[in-house]
Amino acid sequence: MGKIYFPQFKNGKDGFEIHPGSTILDYAQKLKIKINAECGGIGKCGKCIVRIEKGKENLNSKTSSEKKFNLSEEYRLACQTKIVRNVSDVVVYIKDFGEYEILKSGLEKKVEIYPLFKTKNGKVYKNEVEIENYKGGIYGIALDIGTTTIVFNIVNLENGDIVGTIARTNPQIVYGNDVISRIEYTMIDKKEKRFLKEEERREKLVELQRSVVDLINEELRKFNSDILDKIYEIVVAGNSAMRNIFFLIDISTLGKIPYEPLNPESIVKKPEEIGLQINKNGEIYGLPLIGGHVGADVVADILASEIYKEEKVCMLIDIGTNGEIVIGNKDKILATSAAAGGAFEGVNISCGVGGIEGAIKEVKIINGKVYYSTIGDKYPIGICGSGLIDLLSEMLKNGIINEKARLKNGEFYITDDIKITQQDIFQLIISKSAIRTSWQILSKIYPIDIKNIDKIFIAGGFGNFINIENAMKIGLLPEVDKNKVIKIGNGSLEGAREVLLCYEKRKIVEEIVQKVEHIRTNEIEPNFNFLLAENMYF
Repeated sequence: MGKIYFPQFKNGKDGFEIHPGSTILDYAQKLKIKINAECGGIGKCGKCIVRIEKGKENLNSKTSSEKKFNLSEEYRLACQTKIVRNVSDVVVYIKDFGEYEILKSGLEKKVEIYPLFKTKNGKVYKNEVEIENYKGGIYGIALDIGTTTIVFNIVNLENGDIVGTIARTNPQIVYGNDVISRIEYTMIDKKEKRFLKEEERREKLVELQRSVVDLINEELRKFNSDILDKIYEIVVAGNSAMRNIFFLIDISTLGKIPYEPLNPESIVKKPEEIGLQINKNGEIYGLPLIGGHVGADVVADILASEIYKEEKVCMLIDIGTNGEIVIGNKDKILATSAAAGGAFEGVNISCGVGGIEGAIKEVKIINGKVYYSTIGDKYPIGICGSGLIDLLSEMLKNGIINEKARLKNGEFYITDDIKITQQDIFQLIISKSAIRTSWQILSKIYPIDIKNIDKIFIAGGFGNFINIENAMKIGLLPEVDKNKVIKIGNGSLEGAREVLLCYEKRKIVEEIVQKVEHIRTNEIEPNFNFLLAENMYF
């Protein structure tokens, strides 16, 4: 019997037995091999490109979906390439999409150290209750589970020091590049075109959850296996879907009207319930959700930015596949999510990529010539979100596109191989409009004139790397004095760290959630579609 091999990856070097009927993407997912499958494996995005080194005779012919992408003979789409015969081994190389540039820090403010777990007289106590003998250290983890990346701080709970930071691409990316793809993965069998039964949904949910838990366990062992039994607490932040997947809570309700999560309240679990290999007496705490797709990461952002303490009205914007916007102060807070899509993360952009090595991250156009820099100073392989914002701004400034977002010649080349098309621009202005419309409506409901906003906090990895002036020029961010704009970095990670270090902050985040009013902008604004269309222009 033949095997399928993925020689680039540790998991794929020994091979996996071939069972005709499965696609190459199916095998990659079984082996937990990273592959860019943004559309969730339905042949639309064209990003899961693989090279067949050996065993073409086992495969189906190229599908109509593959033919649309004009792939050369040796290249296929993993989601469309099915093994239909078992006459020899199959050797597959995945087109490398690199490691993401991951934002590993937030504000790292000074926090009162009063953790849940403490040491006294040679013993470890949880909330003043003795649980076991002191083993030479008490540690905790602040964990931010993002759709694209996972970042966690390992924190010494005795002095507050961060002893290590681990950042990795979220392994769930093999199931789809965005939240919607992963929700659909737990709901729908796309091959048979049917909704999954409850037990099938549970299996898929466990599969997604285990991929993250296994990564965390493995990274902790690599960091220091001796520390595992000294880790007593983990505080988890993430968007509604990511948090609930981690705690094995059904996420299908996030994919159906009214798009609300189950169990939005905070969660406390034992390590064995989650599968984490830390001290068995430890505790896993999940920050609460606000509502809809406004999740625990936004709660952590609010805590980190301290909007909830502000006298004057402030705004917080976290730009991602589902952008979140918060506006308010100590008296009143509104929050919403914007279905921005993944255009600014490279999704559905012909030469778009995520924030990975080789991605064009900065662009300038001077006298008709394009100048750029890439992440890691690598050879350019595509253009990421910060580069796309710069490019739109520079093209607008240089008259290459007009205020109605029309590109004069249909396409514009950044390098000999990397270009932006009119269709790409259409995708980008839809995303831009979703974010802009959301903060406009929130400011109208609050109500407050944008010019009177005291501060605008920009949270998240993408926001940390963008050029603020260019983002304002294209209308993504409000046009205010740029000194009012404060980048807080990974606010989700920072908020989780603060809760980890100070048990009293659990009470604060619970109070924050009760205070925030979740707004559905499309339901509350009668002219929503008109504003959305109008805001597509510059």
